[in-house]
Amino acid sequence: MSSGVARNGPRHEVVLDEHTSVSVPRPVLYGDDLARLRTIKAVTVTEKRNEYVLRAQATTGVLQLDRIRLVLRPKFPVEGKRLIDWLCYANDQREPDETLRNWPLGTDGYAGLVPAALLHECRLLLRRGLRRSYARRQRVDTTLRGRLDVEAQATRCYGAVNRLHLRTFEYEDGGWENLVCGAALTVAARRSTDPQQIQWLLDAASRFPCPRQPLDALSLLARAQYTRLNLHYRAAHAWARMVLAGGGVRDLLDPYGYGAKSLLLNLDVLWERVVRRMAVEAATALGGRAARPEEGTILTHGTLQGPPPSFRPDVLLAFPSAAGEATATRFLTVDAKYKRYATKDVSATDRHQLLTYIAGYTDQDAALAMVVHPSPDGFTRRVLRVQGPRGHLGSIEVLGLDTRVALKDAAEPLRKAIAGFASSTAPL
Repeated sequence: MSSGVARNGPRHEVVLDEHTSVSVPRPVLYGDDLARLRTIKAVTVTEKRNEYVLRAQATTGVLQLDRIRLVLRPKFPVEGKRLIDWLCYANDQREPDETLRNWPLGTDGYAGLVPAALLHECRLLLRRGLRRSYARRQRVDTTLRGRLDVEAQATRCYGAVNRLHLRTFEYEDGGWENLVCGAALTVAARRSTDPQQIQWLLDAASRFPCPRQPLDALSLLARAQYTRLNLHYRAAHAWARMVLAGGGVRDLLDPYGYGAKSLLLNLDVLWERVVRRMAVEAATALGGRAARPEEGTILTHGTLQGPPPSFRPDVLLAFPSAAGEATATRFLTVDAKYKRYATKDVSATDRHQLLTYIAGYTDQDAALAMVVHPSPDGFTRRVLRVQGPRGHLGSIEVLGLDTRVALKDAAEPLRKAIAGFASSTAPL
């Protein structure tokens, strides 16, 4: 175990890009830190003679360890204002207004956007006025207000006739909606490293009620129910859930995560969710839909252990047959790849995967699958045609969506490509 001085001293900053490695001396990692790294799976740890080798996965953010501050940087330079659009879009949250466009990334990287979003939504609630409701309270008073707690009066008054144990309903702002916001603001202030942001968070937190243990608010969120009276709290609670979840690899996307005292974001998962929603919305507008989970699954039978494993693309779209047959369905696979396919060839592994989808889901006259990847330098498109001894095996349309523009503009090439498939059965 380290001394108190070591724990409270300045942390050395270690910077890692996605899928790169760095070596750190053995003394800076031990015990709890090693267990935490292996638990949250943000990086892989390989032990060598006098050092540890840390290799980043598809995870970005900041991880506060005992003696080092681990900064995991994304391989694509996505601007903060665009990334927050992705988060809102992937989680089906309200789109941010123009006052959020000046959010700084700061030293916490992309993770710093979440406390900023929480602060903004809580300020909107304060401006509107916090929701007040009747809350059950137990109190001791000299005047009868509410109902007398007969059991407590008989067992706890000890002859003090001027002390009445009461059960009352007080009209106050201590409802669960406000408790969640107060707890999240408090936790966000503890984790932030920006002095100005910390002060703003604490100022806002002082105007909300807060449970004695802030993380208890997660149980309130788990039972959350929204009506027309508290629907305006939903956006603030979405960001509160991300803050309170605790810093696991998928915390900015999943309701719950691991307790790592940091916020990390798996950009692979985020990109998949953005592409999935774009593709499904485009298909729905064209009379198609997302394929049902049990529909058209490719299974591998004859395995030695467990049930037959399945092949399932990131997005499987279903369209009615162009011939108008009532029961026929045409499928289109859209696979999201968070890779540099704007400047690199599609890997052999991904080509094999997509050919499996083509063989399993499509007919020979529409043997097509799509790969959608981020393109930080603008929209790109190319078509890979796979030929074999027996002729055409299939086509893979590789689309790079521009990460610099608004989502509706970035999604337009994908919409056009899906529309082309929906309206034609001719192979590319």
